[in-house]
Amino acid sequence: MAEHGPAINVLDYETGHHFSNLIMARDSHPFELHYGMFLPTLRGQGTDEQQEKWIPLALIRAIVGTYAQTELGHGTNLRKLEVTSTYDPKTQEFVLHSPTVTATKWWPGGLGKTSNYAIVVAQLWTLGKCYGPHPFLVQLRDLETHQPLPGIKLGDIGPKLGFNANDNGFLIFDHLRIPRDQMLMRHAQVLPNGEYVKPAHSKLGYGTMVYVRSMMIGDQGLQLGIAATIAIRYSAIRRQGEMVEGQGEVKVLDYQTQQYRIFPQMAKAYAYIFASTKVRDMYTKNMKLMKSGNVSLLPELHALSSGLKAVVTWEVAQGIEQCRLACGGHGFSQASGFPELYAQTVAGCTYEGENIVLLLQVSKFLVKAARQVRSGEAALLAEVAEYLGVVGANRSTFSQSQNFSDKIVIEAFEHVARRLVFSALDKLDHLRGEGVGPEEAWNRTSVELCKA
Repeated sequence: MAEHGPAINVLDYETGHHFSNLIMARDSHPFELHYGMFLPTLRGQGTDEQQEKWIPLALIRAIVGTYAQTELGHGTNLRKLEVTSTYDPKTQEFVLHSPTVTATKWWPGGLGKTSNYAIVVAQLWTLGKCYGPHPFLVQLRDLETHQPLPGIKLGDIGPKLGFNANDNGFLIFDHLRIPRDQMLMRHAQVLPNGEYVKPAHSKLGYGTMVYVRSMMIGDQGLQLGIAATIAIRYSAIRRQGEMVEGQGEVKVLDYQTQQYRIFPQMAKAYAYIFASTKVRDMYTKNMKLMKSGNVSLLPELHALSSGLKAVVTWEVAQGIEQCRLACGGHGFSQASGFPELYAQTVAGCTYEGENIVLLLQVSKFLVKAARQVRSGEAALLAEVAEYLGVVGANRSTFSQSQNFSDKIVIEAFEHVARRLVFSALDKLDHLRGEGVGPEEAWNRTSVELCKA
């Protein structure tokens, strides 16, 4: 599903500054994908020449773009996307085609009515061989009449649970031809004769997804902060019940149960916003490294952004619901702000990667790191996984009267996480030892892997 959020900050990874910022209503905005994914993808995957040609037009909105990846039949499983882009060396063009109903591009924001261009992710075919999903810059509508071009069918997918100010759309290709230079070729190329030049690293094309997930973490934290603010302010005004007979009703916020319900949500909001800053800094550093061919930070960044996206979106959805419940019946009213807020944030659990799928992607990173520890290569661990290599699995002894320092709390979390990772690995290896195939062994361990 295409990315959504109330505020879109477009990051210039060369300077670390945001060169555009859209603040919009909670119900989203038709330009969201233009700034949130179209422009970042041009910057991250276009050649210098492509950037010089297209980015100025996009910045002044002479062209309005979206990002068309998800299909009716496939979302997270990018390798099985069905739209094809077949290179014709005779004309030096790519032919885009949607061979089935399930190949229909489905969900891109701004596609239904607004966009006249799209970055389309399609299976690249050249000289009779498929090289997997690659990005292509495709004009969708006539720049004068705004009507769909020949070979293109598109429209709005209709009402959703939320985001109804954003025209999420569908897109079907019927042997549409585009010039060769509209394949984004910073990392992979197709030469005029059809020869494929592979990227230095197979994951270099993941930059846009990582960027959006890093932005989501902070946006979701902001939404939880809004919900907590509503609930706290309500609780400071609303009076209900007497603690002492005859002394008048007290503020709802005076009840300890109310404090336990809503104060942690405010704390989480700050934690998620701070975490997003860390991830965005890593993203900026990674993009600079990738320009010189260094992809060493990419696996860690991918794991961290995927894991945080999954955990934060789930926790925020649950946290907003707690804030709503803390406002009693008034929280059920549209006037409270909670219905739109919840609809917006709960969507984050499924767009830009369904949460369970993302947790299992993080599990692959953790399993690999755990195997490094067991093979005596703990020194090679990424920074985010260094806790797995701590000798002796330092366990702090706790008592009810002990004052917990930050250090002790972190050690406790690391200890629990370490045990979960290695117990999942033990089960995985046990199943493999019994002759279970790798895919089935992974499936049978998937609950433990998600917990890890």
